[in-house]
Amino acid sequence: MIQVLKQRLGEGAVSAVGLVTSTGTLVCCGLPILLVSVGLGSAVTGLVGAAPWLVAWSRHKAWVFAASALLLAAGAWMLYRPGRTCSTDPDLGRLCGRLDRWNRRAYWVSVVIWGIGFFAAYLLLPLTQALARGSIQ
Repeated sequence: MIQVLKQRLGEGAVSAVGLVTSTGTLVCCGLPILLVSVGLGSAVTGLVGAAPWLVAWSRHKAWVFAASALLLAAGAWMLYRPGRTCSTDPDLGRLCGRLDRWNRRAYWVSVVIWGIGFFAAYLLLPLTQALARGSIQ
């Protein structure tokens, strides 16, 4: 029983790490591009001034996105792998179910944040350029 509870808490840790890394991809790579796209370049200057480590992350954004995608994949495997069970004890079973729901919510929030960051970092500029070329001609 306690082993199952420890397993669920470990899955929660993976979900939390996935949430932090996907938020990192959004802050380092997606948010600056999004802010510049809407004309808030001075906000990006202030952001980089307050957190200069963002420049290093932005230079290696492919690695940042790849590492966070691997962590999200590991989290998905831990949450959705076959053979996962909860305790037959009613109290531990309810706790296990509650932890499982929160882990899944945190995981999907992480995936959405990662997707927004990926869209802003890799797809927004080419899409905007393609739309601009199409509207000028």
